[in-house]
Amino acid sequence: MDHKLLEILACPICKSPLIYAKNAQELICKADRLAFPVRDGIPVMLEVDARSLNDEELAALK
Repeated sequence: MDHKLLEILACPICKSPLIYAKNAQELICKADRLAFPVRDGIPVMLEVDARSLNDEELAALK
């Protein structure tokens, strides 16, 4: 994921910054507890495609 693109992208719901989870190929919004997929290097920033994160997944990000 390009660092400049990551600096520009924000959560489409709350506008919080996102964290790139390289192994999972996801962009994480800690505020909304959502993970947005990155498919073929392209972030899919649609709420319907995001998955909810559980407490363990959020704790692993800290």
